[in-house]
Formats: sequence, C-alpha cells, structure tokens
Amino acid sequence: METSLPRVRGLVVSERAFRRLTLGTVAMLVVIVVSGATVRLTGSGLGCEHWPGCSAGDPLPTNGFHGDMEFSNRIVSGVAVVVVLALWLGSLLAASAPRWVRWTAGAMFLLTLGEAPLGAITVHYHLNPWLVGTHFLLAIAVLGLGVLIAVDAWHLQSAPVPWGIQSIALLGLVSCAVLVVTGTLATGAGPHSGSVIVPRIWSLHPAVWLHVRATAVFGVGLALVVAWLVRHRNGNLRYAVPILAVLLVQMAIGEIQYRSKLPWGLVLVHVTLASLLWASVVAFTVMLMRPSRMAR
Repeated sequence: METSLPRVRGLVVSERAFRRLTLGTVAMLVVIVVSGATVRLTGSGLGCEHWPGCSAGDPLPTNGFHGDMEFSNRIVSGVAVVVVLALWLGSLLAASAPRWVRWTAGAMFLLTLGEAPLGAITVHYHLNPWLVGTHFLLAIAVLGLGVLIAVDAWHLQSAPVPWGIQSIALLGLVSCAVLVVTGTLATGAGPHSGSVIVPRIWSLHPAVWLHVRATAVFGVGLALVVAWLVRHRNGNLRYAVPILAVLLVQMAIGEIQYRSKLPWGLVLVHVTLASLLWASVVAFTVMLMRPSRMAR
C-alpha cells in the first residue's frame, strides 16, 4: 500500500480536504446501505435479472418500478466505489494519513468493489437470503472501517475514562455487531420480498426473539457506561446520550413495526437508524480507547 504517490510533486491532498473526504465517504456508505435495503424491502431485487445491464440486450430498465429501483441501486453502488477509491487515493496523497489508514482505505476499496460481483451472484441465485445478508453485512463492515478513518482524520478524542469503562464500551461494540447480525437474520426471516418469492432464513419469531435479547445485552452495557459518565460528570456524556436516544427510538420502532405486521416503510427507517447507530458506536468506542494526551 505504500507507494511513491505521496511524494509526487503537485499531487498533495491537504489535511482539511482529506477530513472532508472521510465525511463524504461515511455519508455515501450510509446511503448505499439504505439504498440496498430499499431494494430488498420493495421486492425489487430481481427487477434487473442481468448484470451489469438490466436485461438481455438492454442495459436500461424497461419493466417499471422494480427495474428502476434495482438499476438506481446499481448506480448508487457505482458512485460508492468511486468515492471509496477517492478516499484511498486521498490517503496516499495526504501527508498526514498514517500507514494503517492507507491500508484500511485500500481494503475498503477492494471490499466495496467486491460488492458488485457479489450482487451479481445474489441475483443469479434468485436472492438467496444468505447472499443477501452477506451483501448487507459487508456494506456495514465497510461503513465501520470508514468511521475509523474519519475519527482519526478529525483527531476525535475523549476525556479519560478507566479501563473498566473502556472494556465495557469495547464489549458494547461487539454486542452492537451482534445486534446488527441478528437484525439481519430477523429481516431475512421476515415477509419482505414484494412480488418476488424468495427463501427465508430461519423463521420470524425465533429470529426476533434472538434479536430482542441482543438488544437487551447492548442496552444494558450502554446504560452502565452512561450511568458512570453521569455520576462522574465526564465530558464523554455528550457523545453517549445521542447513542442512547437512537437506541430507544430503535426499540420503539421495532415494537411498532412488529405489532403492525412489519410495514416496509418502518422497516426501512429501522435499518437506516441501525446503520447510524453502528457508525456512532464505532466512533464512540474508538474515542474512549484513545483519550487525548492533554486530558491525560
């Protein structure tokens, strides 16, 4: 990943420009998660049964709403690949970017590029739920890596906390990952495929049961961290409270959507907030693990 590119005269990315690039990348990665979820929830996954064109002999969609939705998602995916590529090149040209950032940005580009053939394979196997879930979770993983780079680029650091709180926060990050995975299983077991009949992962009620338990574990860990921050009037409370608020909203939406037979619009809001919650937890945990030197 180390190249001579940063040493080429005239090709230098300033620290300010690289910071903006990291934010743009994270925003684009959230958009692609939401776009892919929309395709799934509206039953548009087979709106374009060929790849990269929409149908045999015609690259553009001709079959109405579902084709338009799937093709639009492919365009958004292409933009995401370009944006992540720009992040990688920017890291190579930014003198302030450490080596691990360049390697991580390069890995992000390869993973994002790999989403395209994975999407083609998913369509070829008629939306196999395990492939669909892998497609989504890969996007979530890339989002997490993008957040890591953004936190470093913006030099985000926290007030010091004891190692016990850091450990709970780290376990919270792991439980949040489990929360996302179980949520993916619950969605894969749910009814959403629109007019397309696809196989299911597991069954809905056991999947929801597991997801609710994962939510409880994550919620308890987050509550412990917030309680400690409140008691000690720690400055990190301003970062933890919004995360707790999003979690409570997520729980309310989850309950409403379950009792209202999972309307796809509410499920989409739930998935969108899940991606934002994941990104926020990654940023918060990393910040707690690297308190500012001045504070120490």
